[in-house]
Amino acid sequence: MRLCTNLKKIHITALCLLAAGMLAGCGQAGEKTQSAVERIQSFDYQGALADLDAAEEGGEDGRSIDRARGIAYMGLAEYDQAIESFQSALSGSNGLVENMDFDLNYYMAAAYCKSGRYSEAEETYNAILALRQNEADAYFLRGNVRMNLSDFPEAKEDFDKALAMEPANYDRLIEIYKVLEHFGYESVGQEYLRTALETGGKKMDNFCIGRIYYYLGEYEKAYLALEQATEKGGEESYLYLGRAYEATGDYNYASNVYTGYLNSYEGSAELYNQLGLCEMAKGDYQKALEAFQAGMQLEDSDMVQTLSFNEIVAYEYLGEYEKAYALLDNYLRNYPDDAQAAREHDFLSTR
Repeated sequence: MRLCTNLKKIHITALCLLAAGMLAGCGQAGEKTQSAVERIQSFDYQGALADLDAAEEGGEDGRSIDRARGIAYMGLAEYDQAIESFQSALSGSNGLVENMDFDLNYYMAAAYCKSGRYSEAEETYNAILALRQNEADAYFLRGNVRMNLSDFPEAKEDFDKALAMEPANYDRLIEIYKVLEHFGYESVGQEYLRTALETGGKKMDNFCIGRIYYYLGEYEKAYLALEQATEKGGEESYLYLGRAYEATGDYNYASNVYTGYLNSYEGSAELYNQLGLCEMAKGDYQKALEAFQAGMQLEDSDMVQTLSFNEIVAYEYLGEYEKAYALLDNYLRNYPDDAQAAREHDFLSTR
C-alpha cells in the first residue's frame, strides 16, 4: 500500500489547482451561504448543499449560491454538476467582467480537469488569458492541461511565460519540474532548475539552493545548503533537509532532523507526517502512527487528507484491519474521488 507524502501536493494526475481562495468573491454571501462555505471547509459537502437549498429559498445571492454549490459538488466528485453550477453562476453576470467571473472560470477549469475534459479546461484558460494576459497562474495551469493533452511544445511555452513573469517564484519552478518529471520530461525540468541556479544570484537563499539541489538528486550539496538554512529555524528547511537524508537511506538522521524541529519549535503537521513516513521506512509502525496522529491534532486543513490516509496505512501495517477499514469508510465519505483509497477499501473488506 502506497503512503501519501504531501497533499499540499499537486495531484499530478489531475493537475488542477483551485487558484482562488474558498472565500474569495463571496462578499455578497448571505448567512446560509456563509454557513455552507464553512461546511465545505470542514468537508461536510452534503450539509453545505442543504444549507445552499435553504439559502436559495431565503432569496440570498444566486451567484454566490451557485459558486458554493459547484465547490461542494467538486468535493463530492460530482464534476458534471459542479460545472453546471459554475456555468449557472457565470450566466448570472451583469455583463461586466468582475473578479468573481475569473474565480468561477478557474474553478470550472479545475472541474473540467478533474473529469478528464482537458480540451474544455484548455478553452477555459484561453478565455481567462484573452482578458488577463498577465495571469501567471493561468499559464501554469494551462501548461499542465496541455501536458495531459500530449502537447509538450505548447505546454513548455506556457511554462516559459509563467516563469518569465515570476522569475524568483521558486515554488512555481519546482511545481513545473514535478509536472515535467511526471510526464517523462525530467531532463527538461532539470534544465529549468540548473538555469535557475546559474541566474538566481543573490536572490536565491540557501533554502532555495538546497531545494533545487534536492530535486536535481545532488543530495550532498542539498543538505550542505539546507543545514545553513535551518539556522534561521524555517520549517521547510528542516523538511527538505530530512528528505535529503532520507533520499540517501539515512532514515535515522532524517528522523532526528524532524524530531529536532518538533522539539524546538511550534508543531508542524507536515513535519509530523514526514516523521511518520520516516518511521514507516524504518519499520516502526507504532511510532509512525503516533506521528500521524500528532499531526492530525494540529488541524492543518492542508494536511488533513494526507495524515488521515497515512493513519489508515499505519493501522493496516500494525494488523489492525477492522480499525483501518472503519477509518477508510469515513475517509472515502470525505474524499470520494481517491481511487487508490477505494481500491484499498475493496482489499480491506476481504481481510
